[in-house]
Amino acid sequence: MIPRRRHLAAARRRLTARAVPLRSWLMQRLFLPLRSGRAARLLYAAVLDGQTVNLHAELPRSTRLPEDAGLVIQRGRRRYESPARVYEERDGRLLMDATVLLGSEAGGVPLSDGRWRIALTTRSGRRSARIPLLLVEPPQPYGGPTMPMAVSPVSGRRHRLGRTVTGNLRVVTSQARPSAEVVKVDLSHTGLVVDFRVVGTEASEPWAEFTATGRRIRQPLSELGDGIWRVVTPLEEMTPRRRATEHWDVAFCSAGGRAMRLGRRLHDVRNPQRVFAMSQAGVAPRGQTPLLVHPRYTPAGNFRVTCSRMPEAGRRLS
Repeated sequence: MIPRRRHLAAARRRLTARAVPLRSWLMQRLFLPLRSGRAARLLYAAVLDGQTVNLHAELPRSTRLPEDAGLVIQRGRRRYESPARVYEERDGRLLMDATVLLGSEAGGVPLSDGRWRIALTTRSGRRSARIPLLLVEPPQPYGGPTMPMAVSPVSGRRHRLGRTVTGNLRVVTSQARPSAEVVKVDLSHTGLVVDFRVVGTEASEPWAEFTATGRRIRQPLSELGDGIWRVVTPLEEMTPRRRATEHWDVAFCSAGGRAMRLGRRLHDVRNPQRVFAMSQAGVAPRGQTPLLVHPRYTPAGNFRVTCSRMPEAGRRLS
């Protein structure tokens, strides 16, 4: 980035940091109190599994139980509808439940990149009403072994809930970050085969590249269909030379594109290294010394192959 652009980016970040508290103050002190009697208040709002919006809201006291209800998801002139359920609680409150699957790849609403407003519509006879959905508190992260899915596991596209300055709910959709996602790892005594798919980018004349300290191996790929690629690990060339153990990273490469490390990132697991753990095995590459091969994931979710020389006792037993 040239100096002028760097200074402009820094200035934008400073302005954004100053605007956030003001926006929050206006929302909490001005817009939400004024609109609380005319809008539905969301009691729960979250994007589950990276692509399913789940909503639960309380309708204004002045609202009557409608004959039909639904959600309207709109951006400019583009508009989509999805069913919603409005019902009356024992205490007389009207509540709304709705679930919306997002993304054409998953068979859901085909949202394009951008900010989409979501509102509730009700119908009774010839009368209809449009009720805004107020997101008073944004979704909060939670602890535990899993975390909220930030991306769709099908397409890699990102869907997050936000709100306008007046508190209206909206979903912000953005394109998938380019990545190479491991689908299957098959380790046997004869070798290691890895299947993976590429999301967020096109592949032109692709190949796989295995790298360790001071070493680099280029390996061809096989296309299996449905966006899946296969690479056979060249274990016969991966025997450690200078050390007893070597760690190999695997990257997807293509003509005119940047290299992308293979890994598992489209999930809700906080510790992929532990949850997706794989066993090591003794492998006998053709014409080479037997190896101990251990495919695994780093804490960041990157795929790695650790190769070690077989102990002398292990060789005699084999």
